[in-house]
Amino acid sequence: MACALLALALASPALGQETVTVDGTEAVRVVIAPPQTDLARTIKAGLSSAYYGARDDAAYNQAQKLYFFYGERAFEPLWLSQDASGKVAFSPVADKLIAIFRQAEYEGLRPSDYLTDALDVTSAQGDPAKLAALETEFSGAVMRYAQNLYGGRVDPRQVSANIDIKPRLLDQPDLLPRLAASDDPAKILAELDPKHREFVALKAALAKFYDGGAAQEQVKIPDGATLRVGMVDERVPLLRQRLEVPAAEDGNPAIYDKAVAEAVTNFQDSLGLLADGIAGPATIAALNGGSATSKEDIIANMERWRWMPEDLGKFNVFVNIPEFRLAVMQGDEVTYTTRVVVGKATTQTPIFSDNIRHIVVNPYWNVPPSIASNEIRPALMRNPGYLDGQNMELLYGGKVVNAAAVDWSTTSISNFRVRQRPGAGNALGNVKFLFPNSHDVYLHDTPSKSLFGRSFRAYSHGCVRVQNPMDFADALLAHEPSHLDAAKLESMYGPSERWVNLETHVPVHLAYFTLRVDEDGTIRSYGDVYGHNKKLIELLGS
Repeated sequence: MACALLALALASPALGQETVTVDGTEAVRVVIAPPQTDLARTIKAGLSSAYYGARDDAAYNQAQKLYFFYGERAFEPLWLSQDASGKVAFSPVADKLIAIFRQAEYEGLRPSDYLTDALDVTSAQGDPAKLAALETEFSGAVMRYAQNLYGGRVDPRQVSANIDIKPRLLDQPDLLPRLAASDDPAKILAELDPKHREFVALKAALAKFYDGGAAQEQVKIPDGATLRVGMVDERVPLLRQRLEVPAAEDGNPAIYDKAVAEAVTNFQDSLGLLADGIAGPATIAALNGGSATSKEDIIANMERWRWMPEDLGKFNVFVNIPEFRLAVMQGDEVTYTTRVVVGKATTQTPIFSDNIRHIVVNPYWNVPPSIASNEIRPALMRNPGYLDGQNMELLYGGKVVNAAAVDWSTTSISNFRVRQRPGAGNALGNVKFLFPNSHDVYLHDTPSKSLFGRSFRAYSHGCVRVQNPMDFADALLAHEPSHLDAAKLESMYGPSERWVNLETHVPVHLAYFTLRVDEDGTIRSYGDVYGHNKKLIELLGS
């Protein structure tokens, strides 16, 4: 029997039961209405057989819930009908749902996940157990489709342990009866789709594949040496094809000439990359990192939108890791944007949503244990005065101790805490923006500005470095009732850490989209910096 219907029964305390008072004591009375039709009697017989023939507690509890659910409705089916001759068929609403299942590809889903061999009405004729199973299997297929529309097909945590997103579970215990009673079940199911503008645009782009309007699959450029004007490389003809650059004037299609460099520059500029006309790893990754003509990439990005919160917040901060960019959003409008540096592939920035609650001026940098163990301790063994040179201090039990007095050849640094004092060389710069989380990541300033000039910007230990933190602060604080702004934060600069607790908590989303859709409908592609997109495509296809 379909576990989805069991979940429905469990979600609604009213199914097949009512609360009554007997001699002043509340009790639950099971309500089982007698079947009024031959088909209802057949379904009752099948459910009764499963109920009383259950061999273990799990099967018994499931069969009981199903029996109560259908008992409350006099065992009348939601999806089956019977004609005067006794032949059973799917109801008109069920036929409409089957038609919806057949079009599941337009939603980025798979028809075969719902149109299974279990939905065979012909083989179930005249067999009460099979008819009861057919009825509940159909309910299971409907709930599975609805859940996939709402929350996606893949548990985000299967893609990577660095994706900290719990599956969005559909909680509509009345969905099956609503659908069964509707003349337009497609309209009810459409309510479950994400309403995010970019999801809607990706769905429209996907439809072109099934309507014959999509372009050919995009050319992929292999990895290799960084390409500059004058170089000859076997990948250049592919670049010409990808960027629609005519053949070279000298007849050598493999030469990286000014025309190719100009096309690369225009492509880089369109994505906010460093527009230098040099085809390095970041540019090649962006060229290959998904496209408006790859349905697998579109489906994977639609799936990720299904993982996102239904409400991103009317005012929010959106960090897209493959894009290496942060945006402050007012609805669908970008009010501020800047470049960011994110975690390396070995120390990835996690994917999750939270709320920015604090700003810390002149922050201490509490060195993560992994850095303390892998980098600080070896440095101390070479040079006992290393911490002083880095404006750092060692703490034990909350008190500063002399690192030079510790025998690091026999002592684990995990017994201590290392932090860097506020100051010009502090790794966090002058300010950090906190959304307390189990990953201990945040947005922050940095004294190392050179990395922002690169196209590929995955170099941090996991936190997100912001190129223009005080401009970002002004944009972030636009709705703060205390009238706090960047100028007031700058007036706090000094040797002591200062905490500012925000009255307005701003949603922040550390997201991972290899495709983004502009307001004009243009779909832009970005590199799969952590391989999440490739892994998700594999899972969606399995």
